[in-house]
Amino acid sequence: MSSANFQKHYDVVVIGAGPVGCGLAIDLAQRGHSVCVIEKYQSSQRIPKGQNLTQRSGEHLRRWGVSDAIRKATLIPPEYGNQGITAYGSWLSGWHYDWFKRASVGEYYFADNERLPQYETERVLRARAASLSNVDLITGWAYRTHSEQTNSLTICVNKSDDETQHEIESSWLVGCDGARSPVREHAGIEQSLDARDKRMALVTFCSAELDQLLSERFPGCTIFNAVHPELDGYWQFLGRTDPHGSFFFHAPVSEESTVDTFDFPALLQRAAGVPVNATLEYVGFWDLRFTQAKNYRKGRVFVAGDAAHSHPPYGGYGVNLGFEDARNLAWKLDAILSGWGNDALLDSYSEERHPVFASTRDHFIARMIKNDADFTARFNPEVDRRAFEQQWNERARGGQKEVQLYVPHYSGSPVIDNDTDAASGAVGNHSHTAIAGFHLSPRDIGGDQVDLFALMGGGFSLIAIDAPQCTLDEFAGAAANLGVPLTVIVGSRTTENAQWQADLILVRPDEYIAWAGSAAQAKPAQLLRRVIAADGIA
Repeated sequence: MSSANFQKHYDVVVIGAGPVGCGLAIDLAQRGHSVCVIEKYQSSQRIPKGQNLTQRSGEHLRRWGVSDAIRKATLIPPEYGNQGITAYGSWLSGWHYDWFKRASVGEYYFADNERLPQYETERVLRARAASLSNVDLITGWAYRTHSEQTNSLTICVNKSDDETQHEIESSWLVGCDGARSPVREHAGIEQSLDARDKRMALVTFCSAELDQLLSERFPGCTIFNAVHPELDGYWQFLGRTDPHGSFFFHAPVSEESTVDTFDFPALLQRAAGVPVNATLEYVGFWDLRFTQAKNYRKGRVFVAGDAAHSHPPYGGYGVNLGFEDARNLAWKLDAILSGWGNDALLDSYSEERHPVFASTRDHFIARMIKNDADFTARFNPEVDRRAFEQQWNERARGGQKEVQLYVPHYSGSPVIDNDTDAASGAVGNHSHTAIAGFHLSPRDIGGDQVDLFALMGGGFSLIAIDAPQCTLDEFAGAAANLGVPLTVIVGSRTTENAQWQADLILVRPDEYIAWAGSAAQAKPAQLLRRVIAADGIA
């Protein structure tokens, strides 16, 4: 709704109705909590960013009840897939290899990957949020400031068109309001900045001619990345917006470039490698930078999505990281609002999510830029074709493994029970083995086409494979004593679920494994206290 029908008090106020803010609001509302979402714009900004949604994001969309609506909103047909190529010099130079095959890790998740413009994802999530009776979606109002009391917050907002002000009371405040987050600034949450001093052009355009050339050369591909020896590792990146010749394009340009003077068609032709006719729809610039809040929480205020971390749109990590923030924070806010969580559990939001972004930034995005710069500086087919081909083929083998190695995990979390000194991060190997801190892989539990994802629901789940009833009773009793919502899912041993290599798997509300082991190793009361940060609390 766009009119300001505020309640007196909300459990949570979310600033920003982008995909992350709406996802968080939906998650909390589905858990029974009242949420107010404040958004300064009346409608979504139609810039096709955040297109690549991973299988993990597909799981979030399932939890939020929008999978079918997202699929209907998808502009790219299934035969295209969510994959692309990396080329040398230009997209049509002849030097290329397959890159970013997200479908290759599909067996490790309970949902498929999707590809659609962020404004379409946002539209679907806004509609879902607005349909929930305990969500007030207020557009045309902007966050102004807030003050914090012992047990609540007072949040001041103003109407965008006439500066009318209103105060909202809430138990918690979450800033999902972008990289220049006013919520983060007013809360006094510091952030680190890695400004690369690189100006990038953004162009959206239509070209039937380029569409035909790419479709003939690279059937089924949706993303095209070209590295060039003069670009210091920064990409000439093209993505399909739809299958009918609509694209968006990023490329580095000089710092002096302006919309009025820059030759955008020439930039596009250079990246394509051949003359192409194109109708430009939008042109603009953005500054390539990495930022990260030093902590994602201060008192009763949290930040998520771009307000917590931002990076260049390389690899499609942005909105996916933001969705993961929302899922991680939602169940922990639910825990404290429902009476079984505590302050230490809320602190674990930042402790878990902070190293995952830092690892994504360092080991994937920044590393890709550096590796491309090093490669193009050392190897050139016009200087030493044999050396170039050898290294290019080596890169091709590595490029196809990129998706396989991106495995965000919380193995170093204070609310994960394991016996290792591992650190949380984003680098790993996709595996069906059940490992504490890692995402649960879907396996058969011995039923007839049983949907394990649906069985797990919204609380903790204990998956038990041929486990003794006394152990299950002990877990249920310990959960009841702590007030922790626990669903016990009983299964029998199969060839498939043997890959978990565990008889008992305790799964968190966000599908990450809190603990895995055997009945002989289980200490239910101690374990549950550990994974909700209740150790030492009477």
